[in-house]
This record gives sequence, C-alpha cells and structure tokens, in this order.
Amino acid sequence: MNQFLSNRVTPVVLALSALLLCAGRTHATEISGTISTTLTIYDNSELVGDVTCMVTDGPCVKFGAPDITLKLNGFTITGRADPPDNCTSSSVFAPEDGILVPSQHDVAVLGPGLVQKFRRFGIFLSPGTTKAKVKHVTVSHNCFSGIQVSGTSDSDIEKNVSVRNASGSAGFSCGGT
Repeated sequence: MNQFLSNRVTPVVLALSALLLCAGRTHATEISGTISTTLTIYDNSELVGDVTCMVTDGPCVKFGAPDITLKLNGFTITGRADPPDNCTSSSVFAPEDGILVPSQHDVAVLGPGLVQKFRRFGIFLSPGTTKAKVKHVTVSHNCFSGIQVSGTSDSDIEKNVSVRNASGSAGFSCGGT
C-alpha cells in the first residue's frame, strides 16, 4: 500500500514543483519605441530601448499596482516639451509627466536612465505613495520639477541627478526634487 501511495504522490509533487519553478521565472514587461497613450504597468517592467512619449494630457508611464519596479536600464524616456517652449501653464496645467506613481506602495524607478522634456514633472510621486524608491535616475529639461514628491512617506530618493528643470514653471517654486 505504501508503494501505491508513493507512485501517486510523486508525479503530483513533481508537477507542482515544476509549476512553482516556472512561476518564479516571470520576465519583466519590455518597453521601447513610441508611446501615444498612457502606458499603465501592473508588473515589473524594464526599458529595452529609448522611449518617445507622444501622450497628450496624461502621463507617459503610470504605475498601476503596488510592489513593482521599473528599470530604465540606461535608456531615455523623452516627452513632447522643449523647455521653456511647449510647457504646460497655470491656466492649462496638463498632467504630462514622464513617470507617475499614484498612491502606490513598495514601488521603484531604478536607473541608470534619463527622463527628459516633459511638460510638467519628469517623475511624480503623488500623495499617498509610500515606500517608493527612485535611484540613479537623471532628470533633465522638464518644464517643472525633475522629481516631484508630494505627500509621500517612507521613501528613498537617492543618487539622482537633476539638471536644467523648471525653465517653464512660470514662477512656480519648482526645480530638482
């Protein structure tokens, strides 16, 4: 009777083990090319080439779930602005951000990589975001702040470079981070 049970249990254990091994090898969503409508990511994602954003009145890449990472892998995300030209204004405050993290937790944007030429913020961690990490990212030539942090907590924003942001901010107190 023990051998009978052993013969039935072994294939089930092997099948479950194989299933668990395959589940652990999920690949990140690969991003490159032109983005014309907001790309909402729900799992770990990575740039595999430069990205040109043609999104109007919305962010280019938006985090849609907690516990995920976006790796820039040395590539560039470029928006539609050419500061100080083609920036949003106080009368038309278009939310054209490079990367938006809306009230998520345990998320990360990891460089190296460049986020540039967005009509508002390069990266925006909006109110309610907790335990976010932005590390080794260069933000440059964005109309307002390179990295905007608002109402977030327990987050690490470190080892980033912010250059020539806020030239289109029309008097708003914006800049690097």
